[in-house]
Parts: sequence; structure tokens; C-alpha cells
Amino acid sequence: MKARKTPLYQQHIAAGAKIVDFSGWQMPIHYGSQIEEHHAVRSSAGVFDVSHMNVIDLHGTGSTLFLQKLLANDVSRLKNPGKAMYSCMLNENGGIIDDLIVYFMTDEWYRLILNAATHDKDMAWITLQLEGCADVNLTERPDLAMLAIQGPEAISNFTSLLSKKVADTVAKLAAFQACEVDDMFIGRTGYTGEDGVEVILAADAAIDLWQRLMKIGVQPVGLGARDTLRLEAGMALYGLDMDETTSPLVSGLGWTIAWQPASREFIGRKALETEKRQGVEQRMVGLLLTGRGVLRSHQQVKFTDELNGEITSGSYSPTLARSIALARVPAAVKTGDDCVVDIRGRQIPAVVVKYPFVRHGKAVIETEQL
Repeated sequence: MKARKTPLYQQHIAAGAKIVDFSGWQMPIHYGSQIEEHHAVRSSAGVFDVSHMNVIDLHGTGSTLFLQKLLANDVSRLKNPGKAMYSCMLNENGGIIDDLIVYFMTDEWYRLILNAATHDKDMAWITLQLEGCADVNLTERPDLAMLAIQGPEAISNFTSLLSKKVADTVAKLAAFQACEVDDMFIGRTGYTGEDGVEVILAADAAIDLWQRLMKIGVQPVGLGARDTLRLEAGMALYGLDMDETTSPLVSGLGWTIAWQPASREFIGRKALETEKRQGVEQRMVGLLLTGRGVLRSHQQVKFTDELNGEITSGSYSPTLARSIALARVPAAVKTGDDCVVDIRGRQIPAVVVKYPFVRHGKAVIETEQL
């Protein structure tokens, strides 16, 4: 299959990006220094091309009822136009097919943002569930591009490029709220633990916005820094921290399940209720390496001869200058427990901490553990 390119591909080349394959897309991993890009987002502002994400629109009178069945979270809680919600889309066994953002725009229009790597199975699953739903229409939007502008100066940098009226509208957006202005769909959302916006717009307009952001000094940021930023913020990554074999209850995402009303029969509910009733055996925790090394996914974690876990996501944290990880461990494990991680046959000490590790540029784990 031929690798796909976003409308901004030539802009990445011009900016000196190292291009890699990501789920069939030619995407920038960095523009020279992943560490510098990471720090730019934590201290000022950076822009990511996330046009590989899958944008779909649901229209029709049956859209709300359909999404109440499709998603573990309950879209009926979204009352204000533009309000967004994070949710998992589950299979009948309670496994996570994908995690996504859904925006409520009107009673008959919802916009979903899904992961690029899961495009084919997502669309197959949603299409299957739509069978017989004559009052719901699905439209994919490959005509649109998407930029994420993130960091403490992201809003001010972005709004400096807008008219005063539009800038005022954007500045007033609450977290997880979107608006449509000047042919742009702008949501105050992100995947970094920093303030910022995600902007969905036509391909030509995205190129123009990218170029204008470059001119005012916003740092282009690749997928490498995007991963370390989201890990520091304790945000799960599909395919590592969760997949179809794991439920939200063992993936640190139990908070995304709307159990009430009890009459809402969303897909996977019965399996989750059984898991909950029998006792959830695992949970997600943060790990901070206290010895030397780098934590990576699939490394084994040992607490005692009987208690063992596995790292799902791990990396060096540029903000903390330490190695951190998310790990799935036995439910009996507690914050502050010591453990060892098998790193290439060496048993390196680590400690269990609450995550997120970093939020708004500052460490939020116990300072004495740093």
C-alpha cells in the first residue's frame, strides 16, 4: 500500500523534518531535536500536524441514541453546542476498539476524532453498528486537515493571527469546548497536558496557517515529542496502554464509563459489569525509575514473587530529567511501593507514583521522589 501524506508534507520537508512511517502515513518524527521540541511546548508553543487523525461526522435524528449505544461514555451529558467528551468505543467483551473525542454540535450533528492507526477497524465496526439505523448518516472528512497548537503561549500566538472578533471567541472557549468560526473548527483540546487548541480546517487553509505560525516563531513539533508530552501528562496511547484485549477498568480509564442511567445498554456494558462484580484484578500506575536506565513498553515489573506487572508506555521525561512509565500491575499494588524493572536482564529499582507526572509545565508527582 502506498504511504499516505498529509497536505502539510512539503512543509515538513522544508522545515527539515525526519520523516517516518506511522500507520501508513509519512509523518515527521522530529525537526532536528525531539528534546527541544518537547521543551518548546512546555515553555512556549509548538504546532503539530495531526491531519492523519480520522474525522467523521454523524448527522441525523438518531445520532444521540446511536452514540449512547456505541460509546461507554454518555453523550446525552453534552448539553452545550461545541462541548467535547472523551470516550472509549468497546467490543462486546469490554475490550477497547479505540479511544476518541466526540463533539456535540447540535441534536443532529456530532463530530468524532478517531486514531489514524485504527481507521479501518473503527470504520468497519461503526458501519456494522449502523446497519438498520436509517436516521443516522456517517460522513468521513478526508478533505480536512488538523493542526494542534499547544503550550502556555499557544492561545496568544494563535489568536494573534485572527481578527479581534474571532480571537475573542477563541480566547473565551472553555476546556473541551469547540466553536466554528472563519471556516475553522477550533477545539480547546490537546494531547500534551498544556493549554492550546486543535484546529480542523481545509487543506489549503491549513498550509497557510502553518506558514503563518512559523513566521511568528511557533516551533514545529513531531511525533516523538508528542509521545513524551502525552506520557508526562499521563495520557494513554492506543495500542500500548490499551487495546481490544484490555478494558477501561484495567487501563486507568474507568472514569470514562457512564454507568448511569442503568437502563443505557452500551456495547460492552455487561462484560464490564461482570468484571467489576468479580473484582478488577489489575490497574494502571505511574512508575518513576530511581536507578539508571530508560523505561520502555513491555518491560517486566516485579514487586514480590507473587506480584508482577508490565510497562505499557515508558520513556525518558525531558521535563523531569528522569525515566517514567505507565504500567499495568496487580490491583493490590499501592502508590509508594518499591519494585524492580527488568531492563535488558538488569533489575533496576523504581517506585510507584500517581500520574500525571507533569501538568502545565510543572512536576505534579511527589517532589521528594525526584
